[in-house]
Amino acid sequence: MAARHLHEKTRLSTILSIKQEVRMKRSLIIALAVALAVLLVAPVFAGGQKEAGANKTITIGFMPGVADPFYYTMERGIRAKAKELGVNVVVGDYPATWGPEVQTPNLQALMAKGGIDILLIAPTSTTALVAPLKAINDKGIPVITVDTYLGDGDYSKASDYSFPLAYIGTDNKLGGKQVAEHLAKLIGEKGKVYVVNTNPDVSSVIDRGNGFKEGIAEFPNVQLVGMDYCMDNQQKAMELTNAALQKNPDIVGIFGVNVFSAQGAAQAVKNAGLAGAVKVASWDATQTLIDALKAGDIDLVLAQLPAEIGSLGVDAAYKYLTAKTMPPKKIIPGFQFFTKDNVNNQDMQQYIYSK
Repeated sequence: MAARHLHEKTRLSTILSIKQEVRMKRSLIIALAVALAVLLVAPVFAGGQKEAGANKTITIGFMPGVADPFYYTMERGIRAKAKELGVNVVVGDYPATWGPEVQTPNLQALMAKGGIDILLIAPTSTTALVAPLKAINDKGIPVITVDTYLGDGDYSKASDYSFPLAYIGTDNKLGGKQVAEHLAKLIGEKGKVYVVNTNPDVSSVIDRGNGFKEGIAEFPNVQLVGMDYCMDNQQKAMELTNAALQKNPDIVGIFGVNVFSAQGAAQAVKNAGLAGAVKVASWDATQTLIDALKAGDIDLVLAQLPAEIGSLGVDAAYKYLTAKTMPPKKIIPGFQFFTKDNVNNQDMQQYIYSK
């Protein structure tokens, strides 16, 4: 009887041991299965995160200088290149008038939207925009200046304004010099000339004025009688030109250094009944100025390439953000001259500014 009881006890112990071993193996199998699943799924999530980072859509901010056909055309070039590269563009409100006091609040509103990876901007002052743009750059948002620049525009040397990646725009000094040469030819290389400039602290027009002075100095029988500043106001440009014509009624040539100064000067000449007698050279190929050239109210129009400037800006921004390719510190597209002889040529129509 005792032997039988011992046998039953041994058999029960064996059964319990087997069950425990089965449970342990089952738990081990489950644990291994879970671990394997984690190992298989983890790369999928990691790969997804990596792909999302690599494919993050770049957003470029654009802050124009003022509401005019030049910057509308630049925006068109920016959007065309952005579409080609698959990047987003956010444009700040166009300032109604030129100047840092108007542009700076619009710039702040643009940046407050967030999500901007790089900024293209036409600074409306060589000095007043340094601090706000430096603050943006210091937050990790690179800056490229287009059309106008900070300081003296030399970003290759250490200074408080050398932080932008590049300046992209016309060689305004060369353009001003060539305008002087063309205007001198139009007036027979003799007589008095006058310049309507815009703002004394804006890089582009400073260079145009200086280039014009250098160019006209090469003609000993041509005298520059004055250069006034209309503060980018067409009405003011017309008034200044009227005053200059009254002071020097023998003026034979006038250079308006941008859209508003040229249009104001041309209107003053026309109002005085001097269209054709006083030769007017203008800067920027707006439809208004092209029409004035066709009508004989203006004699020369320099056309910048704003769409190309915008396109080059997007290209430089994209390459920097995607491949860390540093652009040249200066990228300088060319320009074209409209005259009475070529204004109707088909191949010149592409240089007329449009929105």
